[in-house]
Amino acid sequence: QVQLVESGGGLVQAGGSLRLSCAASGSIFSINTMGWYRQAPGKQRELVATITSSGRTNYADSVKGRFFISRDNVKNTVSLQMNSLKPEDTAVYYCNADVRVATTLRILDFWGQGTQVTVSS
Repeated sequence: QVQLVESGGGLVQAGGSLRLSCAASGSIFSINTMGWYRQAPGKQRELVATITSSGRTNYADSVKGRFFISRDNVKNTVSLQMNSLKPEDTAVYYCNADVRVATTLRILDFWGQGTQVTVSS
């Protein structure tokens, strides 16, 4: 139905920057909220940042002022600019989207496959 494909993860030193991107494709009528979540080893998946279709953003306290989320409603993409990275930001980052599927008009929740971000000290 709908696929989310992430890119941009990798290894970076503390204080560095990375940019994650996610592209949604498939049977899409519209996309409501898009966002990024992360899961570190041994921990639960947690919210990093979300953005609504109108551009309203929400950030976890731990990333406020360092991470910035943006989206392109025409291209169905969402990006996460991560600055001043810390070792505790190390995790697998997942893209998420609430999509109104074109074939059924139901709103369903979709996830990407995840991309590893590793921050060395």
